[in-house]
Amino acid sequence: MLELFVAVLASLFSVVNPIGAVPVFLGMTADYSRPARNKTVLHTSIYFTVILLVFFLAGTFILGFFGISINAMRIAGGLVILSSGYGLLSSKFEETRAISPEVTEEAMHKQDISFSPLAMPLLSGPGSISLLISLSAARTEWIDKVVIAAVIITVGAIVFLILRSAPYFNRVLGVAGMRALSRIMGFIVMAIAVQYIISGVVDLVKSLV
Repeated sequence: MLELFVAVLASLFSVVNPIGAVPVFLGMTADYSRPARNKTVLHTSIYFTVILLVFFLAGTFILGFFGISINAMRIAGGLVILSSGYGLLSSKFEETRAISPEVTEEAMHKQDISFSPLAMPLLSGPGSISLLISLSAARTEWIDKVVIAAVIITVGAIVFLILRSAPYFNRVLGVAGMRALSRIMGFIVMAIAVQYIISGVVDLVKSLV
């Protein structure tokens, strides 16, 4: 169980990449007071956790409702994660999470940005959702589902800690440091995506043969 916990934690954290969200978060909350920013961080982490838990727990139902096979979800999800990883590698984090200048401008005038655009799509995007739906369908044992749910809650706590410390990360790492970390995370995310695509293709070929 510990091996599953660590493996899923590494994959989910890499795909979510809360460190890459720090500059976007700081830009959207530049005019916030410290208490208001901390409140936004708390709400964002809660929304993020709930969103991923819902998609994970409903993963099998979603696949069945739309008639999607797990192999198709792995391949499609792998392609989405691959695109996200490439965006990180090329320092285009915002574009891969659908955070356009229009979205940023709209967020500047919203009273509450914790659910949208912070929790979704900035943190819980298509990559993390497709990853969890695939895991939900592949892991049918209840103990595995409990472990993965615990991972989601853990990542939610990590998101809270990182966004709460966003000003500190920004001061210590700076723009160059953040970009370097994003590139490293991008490479890891692309490797995860390739692995998912390979798994989906191999299992699909086996089922056809």
